[in-house]
Amino acid sequence: MNNVALPFESFGVSHRGCVRELNEDSYLVEPETGLWVVADGMGGHDAGEVASASIVDHLATIGIASSAPDLRARFEDRLSRANAEIRRISQSRGVTIGSTVAALLAMDGRFACLWAGDSRVYLIRNGSISQISKDHTEVQELLDKGMISAAEALAWPRRNVITLAVGVSDEIVIDFQQGEIMPGDIFVLSTDGLTAHVTDAEIEAAAVSATPQAACENLLQMVLARGGTDNVTIVLVKIGDGRNGAYPGSSRAVG
Repeated sequence: MNNVALPFESFGVSHRGCVRELNEDSYLVEPETGLWVVADGMGGHDAGEVASASIVDHLATIGIASSAPDLRARFEDRLSRANAEIRRISQSRGVTIGSTVAALLAMDGRFACLWAGDSRVYLIRNGSISQISKDHTEVQELLDKGMISAAEALAWPRRNVITLAVGVSDEIVIDFQQGEIMPGDIFVLSTDGLTAHVTDAEIEAAAVSATPQAACENLLQMVLARGGTDNVTIVLVKIGDGRNGAYPGSSRAVG
């Protein structure tokens, strides 16, 4: 995490799950850049994998930014390039493909979360988990309008229909939240393959009780034990309290 005084540790896992033949998720763990990303591709017949991989591949070229605004500008530039590439691939194949994206940027003691679709960013602070991102889905819009209840949303037939994604239109639209990094903060990024099977409370319990690597692997095993109906990707970033020395960043893919 460039220019951040507090130590941190990060880890990521991705798995195709128990049902899908392909893993169309992608993720990125770039602690030196101050960037962590998950992306959930859609389109089928490997097209979704191409879309999510395009996002990650472009974002991996950001490099070391000179400031937090520079980091965000580089992020938006690379995401725009990925969007254009996905559009070209989509047009050449004659099919609509795209990908969600959820990203954490961290620099100079501050964080920014940017997202499109239903991949999520959570923040666990002072023993309490909150969802920083807000799902871009039809069911979330119905909830916001008070047309359905939270209980109805869980079983809503079109609950997985997203309203924003990268690559589905020439103009890219992403949401944004920012804040100050605090000692002990834990950020969890995930595709919807995690939240389809695991509650927010379970995510919090796993994240606070283990290292990022162990927490990611424990959450993954929980998903697989419960049927793993979708691809699942989890990235976890744990901020230290300044007393234990610097943590190394690491990444790993399985399945």
